[in-house]
Amino acid sequence: MTLTADDIEFETRTGEIKLHGAADFEGMRKAGRLAAECLDMLIPHVQPGVMTSHLDNLARDFIVERGALPACLFYKGYTHTVCISRNHVVCHGIPGDWALREGDIVNIDVTVIVDGWHGDTSRMYGVGKVPARARRLVDITYKGLELGLAAIKPGATFGDIGHAIQKYVESQRASVVRDFCGHGVGKVFHDSPNVLHFGRPGSGPVLQPGMFFTVEPMVNLGKPHVKVLNDGWTAVTRDKSLSAQCEHSIGVTENGIEIFTASPTGLFQPPLQAD
Repeated sequence: MTLTADDIEFETRTGEIKLHGAADFEGMRKAGRLAAECLDMLIPHVQPGVMTSHLDNLARDFIVERGALPACLFYKGYTHTVCISRNHVVCHGIPGDWALREGDIVNIDVTVIVDGWHGDTSRMYGVGKVPARARRLVDITYKGLELGLAAIKPGATFGDIGHAIQKYVESQRASVVRDFCGHGVGKVFHDSPNVLHFGRPGSGPVLQPGMFFTVEPMVNLGKPHVKVLNDGWTAVTRDKSLSAQCEHSIGVTENGIEIFTASPTGLFQPPLQAD
């Protein structure tokens, strides 16, 4: 099936933080599960010598064959299904005719649309045997995400999420990227609010049941500063230090959270081979 820009509709961000009901949670479960299954599917294909364009094609075929749509395709002129960010690329790396190399760490970010709902998730992959410092960075990033998610409950604030991530990451002598953030998600791909991965406890809007958003910390081994390349998409670390990211879409419940994009096979953080 060949998709065109007319096949994918993008709703507009209004600035309102939306609250959702039970039927909306069910819609997000379906979208989130498919997104996670797509990343599960890619695990055995992330190997030295594999072209990233091939991974992008695999993801697009997987999504379309299941009756869903790839949300990134044609979004603001983007022409691929996933973003693939390697080593010092922070986010929005463009798949193409370049091959993965032994020792790379790679983030793959995918968003699917199922019945109008967006499932948005990313995770880290190791290509062959990965150096110890790269494995350490990936572990710090996942732990940061875990602590950020643990801070989410009704009555807490968005600042609590960012503070939990920042405090841990900086205690590990790494840095949190400031230029990109999480976002509201649902019927709108990038909705309100912005979800910062740094901040002060007690600051920002108060969390309420029914909020949907992503938490997706980007962590650098060096300084937090980034720059966007001339292609208008690819963001890299200014000091060329390694960067890692992981992302979940979640809903706030009466008691905490529901993770919509949890891997159904428990593979959200695949183990990395030691070098």
